[in-house]
Amino acid sequence: MESPARDILTPTQLNTLARDLLEGAFPLIWVEGELGNVTRPASGHLYFTLKDARAQIRSAMFKPKSQWLKFVPREGLRVLVRGRLTLYEARGDYQLVIDHMEEAGEGALRRAFEQLRAKLAAEGLFDEGRKRALPAHVQRLGVITSPSGAAVRDVLSVLARRYPLLEVDVLPVQVQGEAAPAQIVSMLQRAARSERYDVLLLTRGGGSLEDLWAFNDEQLARTIAASPVPVVSAVGHETDFTLADFAADLRAPTPSVAAELLVPDHRDLASHLRALQRHATEIQRRHLRDAIQRSDRAALRLNALRPQARLEFIRRRQDEALRRLQALWREQLQSRQARLRHADAVLRATQPSRRLAQLRDRLQALSLRPQASIARQLQRDSLKLRGLARSLTAVSPLATVARGYAIVTRENGQLVRSVEQVQAGDAVSAQLSDGHLKLRVER
Repeated sequence: MESPARDILTPTQLNTLARDLLEGAFPLIWVEGELGNVTRPASGHLYFTLKDARAQIRSAMFKPKSQWLKFVPREGLRVLVRGRLTLYEARGDYQLVIDHMEEAGEGALRRAFEQLRAKLAAEGLFDEGRKRALPAHVQRLGVITSPSGAAVRDVLSVLARRYPLLEVDVLPVQVQGEAAPAQIVSMLQRAARSERYDVLLLTRGGGSLEDLWAFNDEQLARTIAASPVPVVSAVGHETDFTLADFAADLRAPTPSVAAELLVPDHRDLASHLRALQRHATEIQRRHLRDAIQRSDRAALRLNALRPQARLEFIRRRQDEALRRLQALWREQLQSRQARLRHADAVLRATQPSRRLAQLRDRLQALSLRPQASIARQLQRDSLKLRGLARSLTAVSPLATVARGYAIVTRENGQLVRSVEQVQAGDAVSAQLSDGHLKLRVER
């Protein structure tokens, strides 16, 4: 009995099957553990082991993912990573390929941030439709921030440079720590109730997620959304986002940018003012020209309404009417003279003696016309007869006979055209040009 066939795999095939099995069974997963054996070669990739008290797994974070980390991975640091399981076929190593990594404590805060953000977004707290536009020209600004931080210095510096006329009040609060959210909420409510400010700016400098956590407070987000005064949020750096940013009417990437968005540059305003002045001057000139033209037209109308002017106008109209009447008379006179000349010519042409002479000439011409016509007709008939004679002569057998030929006929007058038409002893007649011959056929 033959043994069953065995499936024999090479190491490469086995590792490939194992890799496909791992990658298909495990989607993206989150793993929390401690970093060990951290190495970063010249290629820019990051290699390490992720371990706990009882086990470890080889891990890799390839370039450029590893370049975007906000912290420096080091031995013993506890991290939260996201990645997929795979197998490195060349060595048969089971490993985790990572596309995101953060410090473990920050990961817990970020999960809490995402959950609260989703909750408030579902309530419509961040909808763009409920946000208000900022005033075109801010006259009083309340800046809610730490009075000793770098953010307030940047904001005040930009505001002083761009728009020195702006009234700015720094409303001091803590921007970090457990007491910070309550202080910020209280200051926002007091500033709104004062009705002093056109806009409120909530700001602080950059920091870690934990440093900015006061601005992720739920009560603060609700207070910002309910504020009757527009709120601008400028918390942290450009890549930092807080719930205060989402709830505010406008989010600025940095405190300095917020100051630039709130007020115009005084140089632009001066340029705009000069343009308005030029426009106003041009409008005044145009109105003045129009007024002068209206005045001139009014003066002309007043001058035209003077009695002397009226009399001169009537006199000119009278003179013009007289000239037109004289011209009309001359035209009618010339027309009647032309008609008289035409009638005289007609009368002269229709005198009886002239008419009789014309009729006599016509009768004489008509009497000569039949004679000429008869002569022309006779000439045409003569020419036609001569032509017919020539045609008859050309086809006449007599002309042929005159040239030495004879026309042979039988006794019954039948024309003989062939010797087969006669027999020996038959009598025939031959017509010559000057008579006939009676003949008998011998053979």
